[in-house]
Amino acid sequence: MQNQPLAIVQEMFSAFNAGDLERFKKTVSEDTVWTYHGTHRIPKATFHGREAAARFINNILTTTQIIKFEPQQFVTEGNTVVVIGEEHQKIKRTGEELKQRWVQIYTVEDNVITRMEEFAVTEKAEK
Repeated sequence: MQNQPLAIVQEMFSAFNAGDLERFKKTVSEDTVWTYHGTHRIPKATFHGREAAARFINNILTTTQIIKFEPQQFVTEGNTVVVIGEEHQKIKRTGEELKQRWVQIYTVEDNVITRMEEFAVTEKAEK
């Protein structure tokens, strides 16, 4: 049998990559909490609830051009899924390119994501 928490997180990534906010919302609980711990380039923020998490994702999709988004490793234990990855994006407003390496920690309960924490490092991409 497939690991259900892993499948839920992978479905969320698939919805994100497709830019499908309605599909994304189906992967998170009504009272989900998403915390981005911030970097020197992007400030810390916490989003409470499904709609706030969707606004966080929509902000990424509308303000950046995603050049590369790559979850590279998934580690699962019980209802926790840890994802290690990297991304490369261009800020649409300024044209500035940023690269990030990150670790995201998901808690999945009752087949939806109830919590996400992201720890990242961000640097300006060399052109």
